[in-house]
Amino acid sequence: MTLVMALAAADASARKKPKYPAPFYGQLSVRGTQLVGQDGQPVQLRGISFGWHCLALRFYNRSTVRELVNHWGANVVRCSIGLDLNADAFNRDPKLGYAVADSIVQGARETGAYVILDFHSHKNNLEWAKQFFETTSKRYADCPNVIYELWNEPLQVEWRECKEYAEQLIPIIRRNSPKAIILVGTPTWSQDIHLAEADRIKGWDNLMYVLHFYAATHKDYLRERMAQCIEKGLPVFISECGGMTADGDGHLDPEQWKAWMDVADKYKVSWVAWSVHDKDEVCSYLRPTASSQGEQWKDSDLKPWARLVMQYLKK
Repeated sequence: MTLVMALAAADASARKKPKYPAPFYGQLSVRGTQLVGQDGQPVQLRGISFGWHCLALRFYNRSTVRELVNHWGANVVRCSIGLDLNADAFNRDPKLGYAVADSIVQGARETGAYVILDFHSHKNNLEWAKQFFETTSKRYADCPNVIYELWNEPLQVEWRECKEYAEQLIPIIRRNSPKAIILVGTPTWSQDIHLAEADRIKGWDNLMYVLHFYAATHKDYLRERMAQCIEKGLPVFISECGGMTADGDGHLDPEQWKAWMDVADKYKVSWVAWSVHDKDEVCSYLRPTASSQGEQWKDSDLKPWARLVMQYLKK
């Protein structure tokens, strides 16, 4: 073989796509109210959300994903691409947003976990969302690990606005990723799922509707709302939750957290708990002493909330 041929062969080899393990449950789909795996069996994902990428940037790497999956027991991670906050926000530096999203997606693919690409906005940033989901659904078109979350937490807006927003984004994703699970945000910080239940999006499959809760604030009334919506046939996905008050910085309430987990288990509702961050608040898992590389975290780096979530991930 000539030197030219050898170099050409080496270059071709370098361009080959890496081989990844199959995701834990294969290609997911929605059957009735239930998320199911490739074999048709019910699936309950349990996982961890990263904090806003523009605030918790140092943890956005594959090592953190490996730690969360291999040692904490998560089978899904949530990549929260934040908008509007600072110079690192997606609408100010989209290249950075795509780069960190790619790190988390690759980490998930390497471990067999699922990854939610969360457009983490409170405002209606539809034009930026179109760009984000067009790019990511095309980039990960052949990746069964990826789930798309359209709008993290709409504020106190009408369901009609959330619905119309989703109806403009779903076709964009479906052109590139026809089988992917899509999560639709609901009004009032993704709590008013009853409004979505009364006026569902039609014409598309593999959609689920988002509920968020913080257990010390959102108690029986919101659990009952979720149960009623599921019993009426609404597929629900808890893409963000916590065991503390809704501001993220109040007391932990293990009893109310358990009550939420019991209901989630009863209906096999998937959940993702907030958040990988070292901010001085109850809902951040880590202390400032924590390494940027997850596989180097020590027990002393973990806050009580991290330990509580780990117990439920490993049940």
